[in-house]
This record gives sequence, C-alpha cells and structure tokens, in this order.
Amino acid sequence: MTSGRDSLFDLEGKVVAITGGSRGLGREMAEAFAHRGARVAIASRKQDACEAAASEIAAASGSEVIGLGLHVGRWDQCEPFVEEVTDRLGPIDVLINNAGSSPLYPSLAEISERLFDSVIGLNLKGPFRLCALVGEQMLARDAEGSIINVSSIAAVQPSAVEVPYGMAKAGLNNLTVALAHMLGPRIRVNCIMPGPFLTDISKAWDLEDFAKTARQRIPLGRGGQPDEIVGTALYLASPASSYTTGAVIKVDGGLAWPPA
Repeated sequence: MTSGRDSLFDLEGKVVAITGGSRGLGREMAEAFAHRGARVAIASRKQDACEAAASEIAAASGSEVIGLGLHVGRWDQCEPFVEEVTDRLGPIDVLINNAGSSPLYPSLAEISERLFDSVIGLNLKGPFRLCALVGEQMLARDAEGSIINVSSIAAVQPSAVEVPYGMAKAGLNNLTVALAHMLGPRIRVNCIMPGPFLTDISKAWDLEDFAKTARQRIPLGRGGQPDEIVGTALYLASPASSYTTGAVIKVDGGLAWPPA
C-alpha cells in the first residue's frame, strides 16, 4: 500500500496493460505501476522477453505481472490480447500504447510501401484498435479508466529521417484529443510526447555528438534518463490527473518549440 502522502498516485488493484513494455520507457512504467500495487500486463512482439521482464518485475514488486506476445500492428492479435489480459488479471483500467518504431531509410523516394505500412501500423493503426477495444470495454462496465498514448516530438518537429514515424505520431496526438471527447467523462485519454531518452536504443547513437548537440539545443542540456518518464505516466494513470484529458504533455527537456 502507498502512504497517505502519495495516495493520489495509488494504483492498488488496478489492471494496467502496456505495449512495448519489456524494455526502455515501457519497462520503466511497468516497474513503477507494479510498485504502486497495480497488476500489470506487458506486451511486445518478443514474448520471451516480456515473460522474463514480467518475472523480474513481479519478484521485485510483489505484484502480479504477466508477459504476453503481441504485434500491435496486426489487428487479429489485438482482441485476443485484450481478452487474455482480462481473463488473467481482470478488466483493463489503464491502457498504455507505448510500442513504436522508426526504421531508417536512405531517402523519401526509397521508402517502400511495406516499410511505410509497417510504421503506420505499429505507431497508429494498432493503438487505434486497442483504444477502441479497451475503451468499449471500459464503457460497457461504466469504469473510470485511463488511456495513455506515447507519442514523440517527431509529431510536431520531425527530422528528415523520421517522416512516416512523425506522421503516425501526429495521428496519435490527434486520436488522443478525439477520444478524450468521445469517451469522456469517465474515461480520460491523454498523451505523453517524449523527446530523446537514453534508453537501450541510444546505444546506436554517437553519444559524444549527441551530448554536444543536447547542450546546444535542449534547454535542460541533456537527454532524458528512462526513469524520468515515470512521474508523467503515474500522473496520467492515477487519480492525480482526475481533471486532465485530451492533453499532450511534452517530456523532452524543452527541445520541441511548438507547444503541446
């Protein structure tokens, strides 16, 4: 149980489903929710990685955590995923659409239809389907639920190497606002819009060059540490954000200029 001091962030007994939950920001969120008493389902395409992460988080937190395989971009896998989470943990109270990918490409003209469809499918089409399924389930039981989409500052400030990704994430921002109006008042729908975080993906970066650029372009002068996503995620998942819906919250050290 959480103390009275942080009762606003209490998730005791809540069922949380997180896509892209076996590593990076998704895993940080899963750990935080489990330590706040939530029952957590983490999903990604690699079921073995999800099961391993779930076992570790469960042992550390004492909460029930399960790992499931899910390709978010394939709608035929979305409904069975929701059903399995519901069967094993109970109806979903908090859905976090965190899975995402931005494959590199040599030029815009060389982006294949397959790559384009894959990026849109994982980053936008799949989250839309999960929002629809879980939102319908929440409405049917008159639940007070929370849906959190994880976007990217590429949605408002895309670079040349992430155009399809930025398009998809801009759509996710739009979906967030639309669903906040459609699913309210009992279901809140919000979006976290991260900037550069030093997760495992950053191992492929030139970190010396990144640090130099960060000092010049990011007001806080650095990339984010993975655990720095937790405060925003807990806020949006918990009663602390009871009057917040349709929000797109930048967590980017101040990098993106356009206001959320």
